[in-house]
Amino acid sequence: MDCEESMRQEILRSLSSSSPHGYQFDYRQISQLVKPKGKRVYLVDTLALVRSLEAKGIPSNHAEAITLAMTEVLDDCMENISQSLISKAEMQKIKMAQEANLSKFQSEVQGSKERHFSLLQREAEKLMNDIEKMRGELRYEIDKVTAGQRLDLNLERGRIRDELSNQSAETTHLTNKLDGEIHALRAHIEAAKNDVIKYCIGTLLSISAVGIGMIRVFSAK
Repeated sequence: MDCEESMRQEILRSLSSSSPHGYQFDYRQISQLVKPKGKRVYLVDTLALVRSLEAKGIPSNHAEAITLAMTEVLDDCMENISQSLISKAEMQKIKMAQEANLSKFQSEVQGSKERHFSLLQREAEKLMNDIEKMRGELRYEIDKVTAGQRLDLNLERGRIRDELSNQSAETTHLTNKLDGEIHALRAHIEAAKNDVIKYCIGTLLSISAVGIGMIRVFSAK
């Protein structure tokens, strides 16, 4: 157990000494460290690691196998990490695609707004036409009712005028008839008055004659 722990620590020290920053790799340069142009780049000093393992009593073939396994594991890890990263060109391509999608979305939104505005405008025009049509029908009905009322009013006015004319004619006839009767009565009164005057004059003359005769009789005696 002490030998294995010592070997593990030695491997870790060798890995740390093979990198200037220990395990803190600069991930911005990982894509350049793993297989550039199809060639494998080792991130550790394999020879120093083998020598260190051999110095700890590990056989040479075991030390080389351990070093090879560690190197392959590190290379595979770095390759997986590099594959998960995105290059600047890909970022630019993604940015351009997003900008294109955004522009397309903005165009679609603008087109949708224009279509909706056109639809609302057509609906508003249709509503205004319906309102104008209803207004015309209402005006026609009002004019028809007004014309009917005006006709009825004119007929009633003519009937009243005819009745007033008939009443005026009857009044004139009655007035003329009454005037005639008044004139006839006045003439009758005048005639009666003349008769009374004549009767009174005759009576006075008779009385005067009788008086004169009596005076003569009494004076003759």
